[in-house]
Amino acid sequence: MSDNTPPAQDFAATVSQLETIVERLESGELSLEDALTAFEQGVRLTRDAQQRLDNAELKVRALSEDREGKLDVTSFTAGPETDNATNHGNDSEETPPW
Repeated sequence: MSDNTPPAQDFAATVSQLETIVERLESGELSLEDALTAFEQGVRLTRDAQQRLDNAELKVRALSEDREGKLDVTSFTAGPETDNATNHGNDSEETPPW
């Protein structure tokens, strides 16, 4: 796969571009070759958007409240002992707080 990726853009622009690609694909007016090219671009944009969401989730998880309700920032490079300390009595590690 060639590296024809455009420079990074913000998340909203990526989503907007994906919506445009989907509309073009759903229109049925593209040739097979153009549809494949649009699909490939959509896959690249989707992977980029997912990576951005994953990174945002990591940042949100790193910000947590301590037992006193104060904001406690946890380093991304923290070892397993930090995971155990922040997970006392909480078996729903993968469950988002919302």
